[in-house]
Amino acid sequence: MTRALTRKGEATRARIVEGAAAEIRERGVDEVRLEDVMAATGTSKGQLFHYFPDGKEELLLAVAEHEADQVLVDQEPMLSNLTSWPVWLAWRDRLIERYRAQGVKCPLNGLLGQTGRRAPGAQAIVTGLMWRWQTAITEGIRHMQSTGDIGPDVDADRAAAALLAGIQGGVLLLLSTGRTDHLEAALDLALDSLRASARQAGTQRRRDDG
Repeated sequence: MTRALTRKGEATRARIVEGAAAEIRERGVDEVRLEDVMAATGTSKGQLFHYFPDGKEELLLAVAEHEADQVLVDQEPMLSNLTSWPVWLAWRDRLIERYRAQGVKCPLNGLLGQTGRRAPGAQAIVTGLMWRWQTAITEGIRHMQSTGDIGPDVDADRAAAALLAGIQGGVLLLLSTGRTDHLEAALDLALDSLRASARQAGTQRRRDDG
């Protein structure tokens, strides 16, 4: 059951989560103890367990949720406004920049491994992140279809799902190789295909008219 927090309580909880996230990014999830989080955030043991009564596992889930939100925040303002090709290309560049900066260390992946993929909460975080991400891409494709910049025959949901799968595959290979080549290729081919769909639709219309 979710506990209702005052505004001050929400701020304190957020400070603990953000402090724990910073510690984990810097030192790795295996090296960070609750005592480290308390020291970094100026939090007493009583305070920490007030907001996270189940201890480290509950805190790690909260940090994982914070990191999942950050994945989408890092793609803004483009992700929520995929309404022109310049914006799509800027989004592409931002994604590559983000993951190049991240390198082979993925805080979210490490956190979910620690909390245990067995935990329903961990699975819900991943599912929620992917759903929100795919929804934003789908909305962008549909907008571009409304302006004629993407062909009307493109299935927006499936195209967004395929694009997201390509991104995730590229990120997985980045974690293995330290290179963004695969991520760049997945994004470029997907965007080229979407742009080509409008040209194909125009060619087909001319044939039909002729």
